[in-house]
Amino acid sequence: MEGSGDGGGAHPGLTTAPGGEGDGCEGLWELPVEHCERRPVCGRCRYPELATVCRNSNTLILYPGADATNLEEVAMMSSSPSVMIIIDGTWSQAKDIFYKNSLFRLPKQVQLKPSISSQYVIRTQPTNTCLSTLECAAVALSIMEKNKSIQETILHPLQALCSFQLQYGAQIHHSKEHLLKNGLYDKPMPKNKRKLRRMELLVNNVKI
Repeated sequence: MEGSGDGGGAHPGLTTAPGGEGDGCEGLWELPVEHCERRPVCGRCRYPELATVCRNSNTLILYPGADATNLEEVAMMSSSPSVMIIIDGTWSQAKDIFYKNSLFRLPKQVQLKPSISSQYVIRTQPTNTCLSTLECAAVALSIMEKNKSIQETILHPLQALCSFQLQYGAQIHHSKEHLLKNGLYDKPMPKNKRKLRRMELLVNNVKI
């Protein structure tokens, strides 16, 4: 699995849950790990081999959109191992990374249709169905490996992190969609017409 970008994703680094309830990472160390050689890296800029990965017919990129295929359908039809690129960043950062890098139009574009809401409750998500980078990776791995327990195991540290933060003063964050629909959005509305239009679409249940 390949990562791109370095901002805005979930980074649960908690090792001990409060109250002596365990370390939140139980089961993580038992997940299977494939040992493989690191792909070649350019000695000058330490990066261009991404082009080789993107041109590989088995590479997928996880990014929602009209051209994206449901990952579950891809997993059912494919019997060969796949490399998956997941862009890590805030929603606006991920969008810029995807659309400004033509290489990301080469792999097959896939998306999730999760039946869960984000467990990253100490951070505001754009909509009720948006997931953090970590959650997307966990769901995607479970689908590709056809093993639901992978998702549950990977998300244990995130649950522990949020539990710890909530016990020490953090508040549960509802999605921007929820706040707007229930008249709870307490920030000034944006003057930028494009951003204002996006908020109108959220309120009217239009997929953005």
